[in-house]
Amino acid sequence: MAMNRRNFLKVSAGASGSLVVSLTLPGCAGIQTGYEPDTGEWRPDAWLELTTDDEVFFTLARVEMGQGTYTGLTTLIAEELEIQPEQIKPRFAPVAPEYRNPLYKLQLTGGSTSVATSWEPLRMAGAEARQMLVMAAARVWNVEASDCRASEGRVVHPNGIDSLAYGRLVELAAKEVVRGDIALKPRSEWKYIGRERGKLDARAKSTGTAVYGIDVELPDMVYGVVTRSPRRGGRLLGFNGDQVRAMAGVLDVFEIERGVAVVADKYWRARKAQDALRIDWDFSDAVSLSTKDVFDSYRSAADEDPGESERSEGSFASAVEEGDRVVEAEYAQPYLAHATLEPMNATAWYRENRMDVWAPTQAPDLGRIAAARVTDLGPDDVTINTTFLGGGFGRRLTQDYIEEAAAVAYRIRRPVKVIWSREEDTRHDLYRPAMLHRMKASLSGGELTGWHHQIVGPQILDWYVRNAAPAQYPWAPKFMYDTLGSVGLMAEGIATPKDISAIEGAIEYPYRVANIDIRHTHTDPGIPISWWRSVGYSHNGFAVETFMDELAHEAGEDPYQFRRRLISHEPRHLEVLDRVARLANWQSTLPEGRARGLALFRSFGTYVAQVVEAGIENGTVRVYKVTCSVDCGQVVNPRIVEDQIEGGILFGLTAALYGEITLQNGEVQQSNFHDYPLMRQYERPEVVVDIVDSAEAPTGVGEPGVPPVIPALGNALFALNGKRQRSLPLKADV
Repeated sequence: MAMNRRNFLKVSAGASGSLVVSLTLPGCAGIQTGYEPDTGEWRPDAWLELTTDDEVFFTLARVEMGQGTYTGLTTLIAEELEIQPEQIKPRFAPVAPEYRNPLYKLQLTGGSTSVATSWEPLRMAGAEARQMLVMAAARVWNVEASDCRASEGRVVHPNGIDSLAYGRLVELAAKEVVRGDIALKPRSEWKYIGRERGKLDARAKSTGTAVYGIDVELPDMVYGVVTRSPRRGGRLLGFNGDQVRAMAGVLDVFEIERGVAVVADKYWRARKAQDALRIDWDFSDAVSLSTKDVFDSYRSAADEDPGESERSEGSFASAVEEGDRVVEAEYAQPYLAHATLEPMNATAWYRENRMDVWAPTQAPDLGRIAAARVTDLGPDDVTINTTFLGGGFGRRLTQDYIEEAAAVAYRIRRPVKVIWSREEDTRHDLYRPAMLHRMKASLSGGELTGWHHQIVGPQILDWYVRNAAPAQYPWAPKFMYDTLGSVGLMAEGIATPKDISAIEGAIEYPYRVANIDIRHTHTDPGIPISWWRSVGYSHNGFAVETFMDELAHEAGEDPYQFRRRLISHEPRHLEVLDRVARLANWQSTLPEGRARGLALFRSFGTYVAQVVEAGIENGTVRVYKVTCSVDCGQVVNPRIVEDQIEGGILFGLTAALYGEITLQNGEVQQSNFHDYPLMRQYERPEVVVDIVDSAEAPTGVGEPGVPPVIPALGNALFALNGKRQRSLPLKADV
């Protein structure tokens, strides 16, 4: 065996003589599942395997939900291994502590972290394997390894003619000892990183051979649907079970924790039986709020509690006292659904004191906890088989749909697929929280001297910790699960990371202002919430960049020049701002009825500036063009960056124009795309994505396109008609 301890790499021979390179991703060194120097024991958390049949397998620890991990992470391996990315066969990782995301200590995909956390270790794994293959070939030929080279899946002899395929060398390579660090290829020699290539999963997805959760088929499989309380907290009193059980194809009707499950031999028979259900609910302890009630409670909370200080510099009170003008504004954003095109679903099979689950999940280790909760099994008895995901956007970080499937399978003892309808997916989502922002700024002689931002609303961890805490300690008995969650919340910011979901994007306010006061008033009306694409950056971006536009107007200054003057100390912010202004011809005249708006925002380590060109046609807001400049560090595949930024822009525009979940007496009013619409193809604007050529460490692109487009559109509408909109969605008739 050979091991480079500095990089936590291990080399071994597989059972079939294959070459296996194992590695621990950054940040995992402190987790007990990594290398144990006292015992010499090694438990790898990811691996690359080369077989004697010239196959190359890569275990992918991050799920693929359209964001490009399947291609991007594989490209990192391919670059150093000197093979084409198409030659590598990715496979989704099983649940194991070794596959945890080092930033979250959970096995989840989110936060635009996949490339950032894998950038160096995956390249190192490829380089280590390449070096061992070269050393093995040199030993065969009795030449110096330094005189040999790897190319296109082969090691080439110093004579430039003879070569050996990797497959013929793997058994010998596994016995080689690598001493010292292996140099990674310099940027000037990259063949695949930084180059446009198609996605490795494109053919499977376009031909229908890619298996999503909803595609899973098993022998003797049946179908389940669940009717849940229309109001959170509703308690089941009774239902007409005998009548529904008598219907054709119905196998059973029974209560589970989340409602009433119907199981039938066919999906539509299950739906037809569900329509015949008559359920009595007790709503005495249920949520009964309206949307107005939610925001009234936010305003009361803001009046009574100035909030916990999250960032304080200088003295905002003195800036107000000494300034000649104070500008105030209040911004409100509604609850938002995720609206993934593949609705929630999972297939579960309970047998012989174990359970297999097939699910499109962003957090398979939390899925194990969800299944264990509702059965007599422990997490180790549950196997999660991760499929492709038909959209995630944070919704599939919460495992309620797996919990339901597990509960149904535990009762039925047959493989059962539980599918949510679109209406159920919309009405029983865990939403992007509604938020309120109170802004105040002081101006003195046209200079911005003070900035105050009070954020009012809940924290997502309060809702997420239920299964997240037990997943970090899967050895804990189930009776401790809720206790672990409570302890995690109590220890927040002390023993566990601080939840910044409400304040991210606000506390990093980048403009040069001497006096800054940022606060969070924590209040929760009891509506279920979860992570939503770009999370807190989405609502804070709207408040911060709309208010900056208001201040530019108050100061009588061009919005671009106003921002530029206050951001000159931040070179990466400044570069994307200048680039987007130039690309969008910021100063040029537009046709009558059109205007431009600008926003600048950094999220998930990525700098994004956007200019939106918009107007109003036939009483409807029309977005004509979005120009975007993005600095995400070193780029693995420019096409994926462009796709993700454009997707984020369209996602953000959908939220800006249409996104709104409303409540009446505790019930969600929206149900499907007719009343919770997505942007249609005919509405799609021209999108121009400009990528900064950077040598900085790579950052994420799945989410940073969302936050700036919403305020940029609002700012464009203000430039068009002089009417400032401080609540979402944006309207044409204000």
